[in-house]
Amino acid sequence: MKNKVLILLLLVCQGTALWAQRPVRDRIKTLKVAFITERLALTSQEAQTFWPVYNAHAEAMETIRKKERTELKSKIPVLQDLSAQQSSKLLDQYVSIQKAKHEAELAYMQELEKVLSPKKILLLLQAEEDFKKRLLQQYRKRKAGG
Repeated sequence: MKNKVLILLLLVCQGTALWAQRPVRDRIKTLKVAFITERLALTSQEAQTFWPVYNAHAEAMETIRKKERTELKSKIPVLQDLSAQQSSKLLDQYVSIQKAKHEAELAYMQELEKVLSPKKILLLLQAEEDFKKRLLQQYRKRKAGG
């Protein structure tokens, strides 16, 4: 199973015709689902309860990240030109967004504890990091080769 996921990851990152019709984000999401499912050895019952929690958290975090991009990162080029009052307001927004991220993570962990064992939650955290590393490695290989 592990080899199948790796082969699938390589195929997607190579941009094969099989996946050419789907947007990159969808392909990555599909690979991530397969990778996590395999790493956690989710039973069908666990998968049915886990994925809705996982997807809801992913959507919540994406909403927070969008807010961060629009409210904070868009102002980075003009930081030098901000007044003290504008800087203070921007810093307050930053703290608010960081707090929202933290609260979302805490709520997510509480929800996960209802559907997965503590060991599988830790395996999930590790699997997410491993997936990110592999994706980044594939990107770097592709960029260096092309």
